[in-house]
Amino acid sequence: MTVSAKASLEKARPKTARLFCFNIHAGNAQQTFREYLTRSWRHVLPDPGKHKNLAELGRLLREVDIAALQEVDGGSLRSGFLNQAAYLADQSAFPYWWQQRNRRIGRIAESSNCLFSRWQPTLVEDHALPGPIRGRGALLAVYGEGKDALAVVISHLSLGNQTRGRQFDFLTELLKPYRHVVLMGDFNCQPHNASFKRFLERSNLAIPGPKALNTYPAWHPERSIDHILLSSEIRPVSYDAPSLLLSDHLPVAVEIELPSSFRA
Repeated sequence: MTVSAKASLEKARPKTARLFCFNIHAGNAQQTFREYLTRSWRHVLPDPGKHKNLAELGRLLREVDIAALQEVDGGSLRSGFLNQAAYLADQSAFPYWWQQRNRRIGRIAESSNCLFSRWQPTLVEDHALPGPIRGRGALLAVYGEGKDALAVVISHLSLGNQTRGRQFDFLTELLKPYRHVVLMGDFNCQPHNASFKRFLERSNLAIPGPKALNTYPAWHPERSIDHILLSSEIRPVSYDAPSLLLSDHLPVAVEIELPSSFRA
């Protein structure tokens, strides 16, 4: 490689990445717990408000490099048979995106994990998480090869503590080969949970700030259950939970310094 080619490569290589994790609740904005009952029809029927929320989210995602979304409807009655993943990828101009369809309830609802990226991974894998009821998964994207590769994983863990502990164990083994790791998702538990603490100790991952940010419920966040975790050699630049009433959760946004070996 010539000197000029090396210089061009260094100039083109991204130095930071903007990460975004969000349980979008299929586009349902929520403002009180009572709405789970009084507006429960939105979980099975289409609603113009969902499309408005998705359009707003699509605009926000244009400023993001890698996004991990949970509870994205894959095209059922409740979304007006719109594949929300495809719609958001188009609205936010992501050239690469993957949809992990996890749970379908007839024609009424279909939940997915989705990963959106400005850069093309060298590997993408779809993994089912252990549990007595099918419908939880992890999506792995690897950028680069060898010991300097960057592994990005999105997951949505179970509500039950025992099952969630098994899922943390699965993720520990999945991530073990990688030195640089980003794990994003709705963990359905807070950092003081015993299985979560054990996972952090075994995986060498950490919350990118002095404490986890509260993300649930969106209208009065009191619990930190949505997370972006980083391996020790990835340095966070910023860490935030934007106040967006587009779901029953708030998103988590982190900007990181990319490993020097990263190639876009």
